[in-house]
Amino acid sequence: MDEVSDGQRPVRGRRQRSVTESLGAIVLGFELVVVFLGSLVAFGLKALPAPVALIGGGVLCLLMIVAAGVLRYRWGVVLGWVVQGSIVATGILLPIMFLVGGIFAAIWVYCMITGARIDKRNAQAQETGE
Repeated sequence: MDEVSDGQRPVRGRRQRSVTESLGAIVLGFELVVVFLGSLVAFGLKALPAPVALIGGGVLCLLMIVAAGVLRYRWGVVLGWVVQGSIVATGILLPIMFLVGGIFAAIWVYCMITGARIDKRNAQAQETGE
């Protein structure tokens, strides 16, 4: 039941996030910081042309922010997978990104599998009333 605030309209509670959504947002948040700093390093060391490093890094960061915000939908998780693949693919331009992207992709895979398993177990527990 919703609580009433100031006699006006009901106050809504926060939506319960799934474990998969929470873990995915955490991974994308940490990855966002690493990719942002990595694009600045690539620009500063002149490892890539400035537009490629800054605009490309900015686009990847924007995609990660959007993906973290829409992980509640199936297409948001798919967008997260696309982001992971894109970051690994940046290793073509900057070889160290194969390692960085690979590490984050492995963390992403683990979080998606573990989160789905926990969400399934939680849903079964709710159905049985535990």
